[in-house]
Amino acid sequence: MTTTVTPSRSEPTSALVPMIAIGTLFFIFGFITWLNGALIPFLQIICDLSEIQALFVAFCFYIAYVVMALPMSWILDKTGYQKGMVIGLGLVALGLLLFVPAAKTHYFSIFLLAQFVVGSGLTILQTASNPYIVRIGPHESAAARIAVMGLLNKAAGVLAPILFTLLILSDFPDVSKASVDAMNDAARTATVTEMAQKVIVPYVGMAIAMLVLAAALFKVNLPAIREEAPSDVPSHESILRYPQLVLGALALFFYVGVEVIAGDTIGLYGSSIGISNVTSLTAYTMAAMVMGYLLGLVLIPKVLTQNRALCASAALGLILTVCILFASDNTTVISDLLWSNFGVPAVPDSVACIALLGLANAMCWPAIWPLALADLGKFTARGSALLIMGIAGGAILPLVYGGLANIAGQKEAYALLLVGYAAMGWYGMTGYKKRSW
Repeated sequence: MTTTVTPSRSEPTSALVPMIAIGTLFFIFGFITWLNGALIPFLQIICDLSEIQALFVAFCFYIAYVVMALPMSWILDKTGYQKGMVIGLGLVALGLLLFVPAAKTHYFSIFLLAQFVVGSGLTILQTASNPYIVRIGPHESAAARIAVMGLLNKAAGVLAPILFTLLILSDFPDVSKASVDAMNDAARTATVTEMAQKVIVPYVGMAIAMLVLAAALFKVNLPAIREEAPSDVPSHESILRYPQLVLGALALFFYVGVEVIAGDTIGLYGSSIGISNVTSLTAYTMAAMVMGYLLGLVLIPKVLTQNRALCASAALGLILTVCILFASDNTTVISDLLWSNFGVPAVPDSVACIALLGLANAMCWPAIWPLALADLGKFTARGSALLIMGIAGGAILPLVYGGLANIAGQKEAYALLLVGYAAMGWYGMTGYKKRSW
């Protein structure tokens, strides 16, 4: 396959400028996406939600990737990658501003609309930036480049819930849904109103930052990528005729589902076993993902190929999921062994196992993307849109988890992850090799 990089305005001297620009976007993806882990238990208090209702915060965010993937792909075809990214940042800013009326009214429906608009903006950003980072250099090192982006993404994910807790909940020590529910009506109304008002300034600040970044991205010089159809493999008229792509989208569906469950339900699970200030628990999962990305940078492709990295990640995910099902809610052995000596607060072993899923999840995304986009040539943009639609797993699987939790219990519902990791492992072993149905 031939991939040509041409200048959009003037030729950059190296790949450094594009890497910095796209890296900034990936940091934004991570910060906004993993705010959900803190936002879900927060809105559960503000809007008096059940656990499955609270998970609709993630549903509306991730379902935007399905609904808007093809329209955003059409926009990219018309505008190109760079202008499309600018449009995406503008949409994200609009969605963040919608949190202002949502916070003032406490209407859950407006919060959900804001989440959908933010998700729509991230859809076009993801659709543009992921194939861009794959195609800007050699295919063999694509997973390593995506790992660098993922490192920025997950580092932002570590910061997001911590900053959320500091900026919004610093005046509410040890707050939990149970403690708020135990208040009388007047005290509960006053507390909820004060908590909601704390959202406004940070979200307006983030919206302004998005607009500033959009203006900067519009002016920066990025190389435009032009792809040609592959000459050494069959070229099809429909992207659905490429098995490696379709199966890759299914693998991403399961991956994003298990990733969101690990990152966004850890707070709900912590709340259910009596942990206070659970909005910061997502940071544990994201910290584990950062460690995983660092390992990926060292091991791929020198030690592990992209498909073997995916297989290893899936195997670790299966092991940790079994550990979650049997780990204690009352002991802190894992925390004491791994991080308590560094001043990081200990958490129950079951919560620690959920957090360590971040280590298993870290290299799945950067491994699946280049495997799925291999040999697509001129269909890369449309193939990317199909992969982005796989992010629907982040909308659907957490709701399935919530339904199972209502039936069997929150801990037992994590058995759902076994299906996801098994599917990813199969793709890494066999599915990515298929070139015909």
